[in-house]
Amino acid sequence: MKQNELQVPNHIAIILDGNGRWAKKKKMPRNYGHIQGSKNVEKICEEAYRLGVRYLTVYAFSTENWKRPQEEIDALMKLLQSYLESSIKTSMKNNMRVRIIGDTSKLQEGLQKSIAELEEASKDNTGLNFQVAINYGGRDELLRAVRALAKDVKENKTSIDQIDEDTFEQYLDTRGIPEPDLLIRTSGEQRISNFLLWQMAYTEFYFPEVLWPDFDKKELIKAIEYYNSRSRRYGAV
Repeated sequence: MKQNELQVPNHIAIILDGNGRWAKKKKMPRNYGHIQGSKNVEKICEEAYRLGVRYLTVYAFSTENWKRPQEEIDALMKLLQSYLESSIKTSMKNNMRVRIIGDTSKLQEGLQKSIAELEEASKDNTGLNFQVAINYGGRDELLRAVRALAKDVKENKTSIDQIDEDTFEQYLDTRGIPEPDLLIRTSGEQRISNFLLWQMAYTEFYFPEVLWPDFDKKELIKAIEYYNSRSRRYGAV
């Protein structure tokens, strides 16, 4: 199928897997892989938008990632801080709106400040909608949503009879963002790892063997071609 004949997903979600293994293959420390992986995020944002993708969501740091060695966590936090700071300039250059999903209240004060500044600076941009999941877990998101909804019911801000899917989605981190059409997890692992559990009820899954730092435009097009090969029949069994 020619590139201009592709039906491009409106929203692609990506689990950025394989940075550590990529670095190990090159006999480099794991953090080198994370650095190269973060550089690749900007490239894929640009390529996705050029292809017609409107929403791109990436899994940067999960609630389970806190179990990693402290040295690696510290390096990742430092990398995230640097990435968020540089993203203000990048988002303005590329007319990209950036939103952070996850429980940001548990992050360091410097990270929280950078997140607030980035979201405020890019909120009126009209290009790619780019979501970054930091300290995110699907189960955690659902629990936080339930608690917030229960609080509103208790305070008579809403009633139990008014609760439906649309109401519940307003309490999720992704409110106002359409559900992903396609999930890509690089490195060949075939798990969703607690990512967007509510949102991916009808999402197509694609698991390429390529490690994230090597995932490029060619690989992105392969993923979209796979999406095009699927029969999208909602409600079918």
